[in-house]
Amino acid sequence: MVRPMFSKKKLVTVAAAPAPGGGVPEIFAKALANPYVGAGGAAFLFMTAVLILIALMGDPKAGTPVVRISLAKVAAMAAPPGWREALIADHPGGATLSTDIFRLSATPIGPDVAFGGQAVITLPGGQAFHAADPLPAAPIAGLTAQGSGGLLPIIAPNGRTPAEAYARPFTSNGRPKVGLVIGGLGLNATATRQAIETLPPEITLSFVPYSDGLQGWIDLARANGHEVLLEAPMEPVDYPDNDPGPYTLMAQAQGQETVKKLEWLLSRATGYFGVTNYLGSRFVGSDTAMGAFTGALRGRGLAFIDDGSAAKRGGGLPRASADRIVDDQLSVEAIDQQLLSLEAGALQHGQALGSGFAYPVTLNQVAQWAQSVESRGYQLAPASALTTRR
Repeated sequence: MVRPMFSKKKLVTVAAAPAPGGGVPEIFAKALANPYVGAGGAAFLFMTAVLILIALMGDPKAGTPVVRISLAKVAAMAAPPGWREALIADHPGGATLSTDIFRLSATPIGPDVAFGGQAVITLPGGQAFHAADPLPAAPIAGLTAQGSGGLLPIIAPNGRTPAEAYARPFTSNGRPKVGLVIGGLGLNATATRQAIETLPPEITLSFVPYSDGLQGWIDLARANGHEVLLEAPMEPVDYPDNDPGPYTLMAQAQGQETVKKLEWLLSRATGYFGVTNYLGSRFVGSDTAMGAFTGALRGRGLAFIDDGSAAKRGGGLPRASADRIVDDQLSVEAIDQQLLSLEAGALQHGQALGSGFAYPVTLNQVAQWAQSVESRGYQLAPASALTTRR
């Protein structure tokens, strides 16, 4: 629920002057005798009493978790293209928060309205919402070209790359940097919305290219401050028993076929700074296949972040590899231990990157961990801040 935080106005009651002679005027007496008028008056008096009681006692939802957002910031926002597609409510009230935010931001507001207050968002179920400066809406001018299946990322004439333009801005404070990529998003509305709305904006989100409403999800993630990766399905060693889909990049395919499939994947949406692998244990082992893949990404100015399986691969483009998968074992204790091990790696090497999937237990534990990691002397960083060109 979105409510403007205006200052409370005092209630002032004015006593009506008595009729001459101290009696009730005849017209009022007749009106009061009417049962409908009498009932309406009683209802009015009841509502007045309720309003006075609320004013005296305060907000009945004062104990509910709230987030305060500058109205000036909200008024300056524009609802990102495709956002309605992302608001797929698969449980009652599931889209209330996102819908209210975009309804507020899309409402025309006159120039004579002064913005100095705040909007308060009350979250259902007590979940935390991290209000963050939105990243620029995609596509950014000069960074796309029309392909056969849709818009494709390109390097701008001035040399600016999508990897630079769509990454979350980051300034190091000198502390060990810890990054995390949460993948598998876009297929399950509940998990996707939970990741976008409850994880800190420094956590990078990775989306499945086959998702319905993919652009809407990416727009919503960037509006919440998250940088985004697009997942490229790659051939695993147990293919076809484990089949990542019709546009899986195959290890034995010709380079032209790899590029064609990759371009179809890249044309599904805009706004991602790079690509990450989904599976691919066989694909990343092929020099020819990886050469065609990284060459295509390099030509389009994209980064490549992998889950650790391609750590020995370069490609002459911005690269980072996860040091560990934090949810190999789906238990609270195992995930917490992996996150602490991630911190230890950052302390030893100056930075560390983890990878996880959008399982409910992963999202819950990562959200809790992220609230306190910086108090232990680390800096939470987006994955793009951990890339190097190799």
